[in-house]
Parts: sequence; C-alpha cells; structure tokens
Amino acid sequence: MNYEQESIKPYNGGDKGKQVEQMFDNIAPTYDQLNHRLSWNIDRGWRRTAVEQLRPYRPQQVLDVATGTGDFAILTASMLRPKRLLGVDISEGMMEIGRQKVSQQGLDDIITFAREDCMALSLPDNEYDAVTSAFGIRNFPDLDKGLAEMCRVLKPGGHLSIVELTTPVSFPMKQLFGIYSHTVLPLYGRLVSKDASAYHYLTRTIEAFPQGEQMIQILRQAGFREAAFRRLTFGICTLYTATK
Repeated sequence: MNYEQESIKPYNGGDKGKQVEQMFDNIAPTYDQLNHRLSWNIDRGWRRTAVEQLRPYRPQQVLDVATGTGDFAILTASMLRPKRLLGVDISEGMMEIGRQKVSQQGLDDIITFAREDCMALSLPDNEYDAVTSAFGIRNFPDLDKGLAEMCRVLKPGGHLSIVELTTPVSFPMKQLFGIYSHTVLPLYGRLVSKDASAYHYLTRTIEAFPQGEQMIQILRQAGFREAAFRRLTFGICTLYTATK
C-alpha cells in the first residue's frame, strides 16, 4: 500500500532513500542540538517511556532501526543492559556521531552500528528479542516493507517499541502545533542546520504519516500482534508497541 509520506522528499527529484541519506548526513552535526531544543528536551522523556515498557521482558539482543545518532540505543543500553545492541541506519554521518557518543559513555562493549537499508536488512530471521525505533520510520520510502523487515528479524514473542512524532488531534494543541511546526521549526532549523529543506520536509512527513488506529492496522498487516498505541504530551508524539 502507498502512504502519503512515502512520496514526500527532502529535495527535488531523485530517489527518496538517497535523498534522506543525504539530508541526514547534511544535518548530522546539529541534529541532536535541534532535536532537544525544538522539543524543549521532552524528546528525552518520550524515549525513556518507550524503553521503560520493554523492561519487564529483559531483552538481551536488541536492534535499533533508523538509529540516527544513537540516542535511543544509548538510553536502551544504559537502562536495560542487554548483551548486544545493534543500531542500523542509512546515514553514516549520523552514526559516526553515535559512535563517538557510545565511546564517551563506555558502551562500546554493548552497542555497535552498521549501515543498513532498513527496507532490506542483511540480518538473520528471528534474531532479536526487541526491535526499537525513534523518530525514524516516517522516513521509510516503503513503510510496509520496512515494518515487515523489523518483524522478520524479531524473535517469535519478541517486542516492538516505536516512538514517532504525530499531529495532536484535540484543540488547542492541534492548532498550536500546526503554527509551531510551520513557523518556528523550519526557521530555527534553517538558522542552525543551514538546511531549510530538511526541516520543511520533516514537518510535512509528520502531518502525512499514518497515526493512531491506522498505524495499528499497518502493524498488524506487517505481521505483528497485540499492537497498541499511547499518545504522549497531548499527541505530539505517539508510542506504538506490538509483539511478533
């Protein structure tokens, strides 16, 4: 099935996957700073909530998809202490920053990174106890294929935890978020990252991305069960959980 955000690209023309890789390589040096400032550091709490719900399952083998600069991977390793955590992404620029942060925090024995096409992971079936992703799946050029890959590499009975930016559905947060995302976010993104297109793109994908019950149906179609969602901070972010 085709979804609206799959046709949205950061730049004009060309393959979306390659454009997303270029975009994240471009904004990698300022990505963490912008993420935390633009969310008033609330994004840290969203990640913590997503990791916390995995704690009862004590996953030992974890895969973090679209890992970016590794914030979710580092938090997961720090909170859950799995034996192994692999972070995968198409952007080497983002992961290089992640490697530096992992080394600084002394987590090299747990966390490794690998460049992977999340639409076609070169990883074995039924390998991981948990698969996670934070703010990355809406950039997939093929959402169904990417989620099916996440399901494939997850062990039967394994757990999925995704946090993704969404649009609030209730007044007045829906209106306030619309104003913020169309004015403050792209302006600040242009000033700090020097890539105006990137932050216009990110705003458009938030608005176009399936959310709530629609996303639950997509997860089920990808092979997951017990799929559920929980809106965080008035619906600015949504936590999706499921099992294989």
